[in-house]
Amino acid sequence: MSSSSTESLEADTSTFYDFYDNYNDAPQPCSKETVKRFAASFLPVLYTLVFLVGLIGNTLVIVVLFKYKRLKSMTDVYLLNLAISDLLFVLSLPFWSYFMIDQWVFGTPWCKIISWIYLVGFYSGIFFIMLMSIDRYLAIVRAVFSMKARTAFHGLIASLIVWLVALLASVPELAFRESFVEQNYTTCKLRYPSNNMTWKLFYTLEINILGLLLPLIVMAFCYSMIIKTLLHCRNEKKNKAVRMIFAVMIVFFFFWTPYNIVIFLQFLEATGVIGNCQASRNLDYAFQITESLGLFHCCLNPVIYFFMGEKFKKYLKMLFKNWQLPGDICKWCGLHITYHTESTGSFHTQSTGDQEAL
Repeated sequence: MSSSSTESLEADTSTFYDFYDNYNDAPQPCSKETVKRFAASFLPVLYTLVFLVGLIGNTLVIVVLFKYKRLKSMTDVYLLNLAISDLLFVLSLPFWSYFMIDQWVFGTPWCKIISWIYLVGFYSGIFFIMLMSIDRYLAIVRAVFSMKARTAFHGLIASLIVWLVALLASVPELAFRESFVEQNYTTCKLRYPSNNMTWKLFYTLEINILGLLLPLIVMAFCYSMIIKTLLHCRNEKKNKAVRMIFAVMIVFFFFWTPYNIVIFLQFLEATGVIGNCQASRNLDYAFQITESLGLFHCCLNPVIYFFMGEKFKKYLKMLFKNWQLPGDICKWCGLHITYHTESTGSFHTQSTGDQEAL
């Protein structure tokens, strides 16, 4: 590792979205060199892996939606936007990977833009999962009303509103994120104005409320009503659709809830409530691990679609069958894609009540 890289580890190796953890602010007796070395050796490899898997998986989802689904329903629109949100995560990772290895060399404008893109992807992703839950609620619990409400046009309007809210919620990144030299090391992180603790509290509450509490309340209501309805009217196709969205929801909370909890605990550390050195080290490790879990989430939605969505499997087989390069690769690997001919029109036949996610 270069001398500048060594200095960077000594100065600050917080993760790219660590918006208030500053290793330099820790008391001198509390050494965090092991935490810094762990971040520099572990995170770049992880970022690269997530970038490759997330880019391929979500690109396939987008291609399938445009080529075969043609965005004919509200669900299709939400799934497309969810894939775009996931792509926002992975497209920022090469910048952060280089930052962890060396230092920030892209200047303040890109520091603001890349950080902003990450947070926009975070908010929009959870909002679209919320909308998918509401979409399932309307389709199953309010079936009559949903015949008029659940259109691709209304889905487009709702999606535009979500993107607007996500953009506005991420404005603090544009306002406070800066690239500056700190102890001979160029970093990229939030630098608040004089009223430091107030902004830290605002940011913590914003992340926890918009990223966890609000979606938890909305999804709990939607799925409690869905379960109540299905108990009185059992339908296998409805159950498959619900299992799909349940899987998306459960995976999201499994991968992002620990991250939100650690963010809140870090705020308590910044206020002095948590002052123990070992506890501070443990929080640093926990932040890196839970953030990594959150990043992996952007790779999992395509996996859920493939293993739980029968139509998505068919579309993917069609895509690989008709695209020469993947077909040659599969033949070279000794794989054989079986595809049963089915009319394209049958794929678009959907009822209000049992429409599958894909």
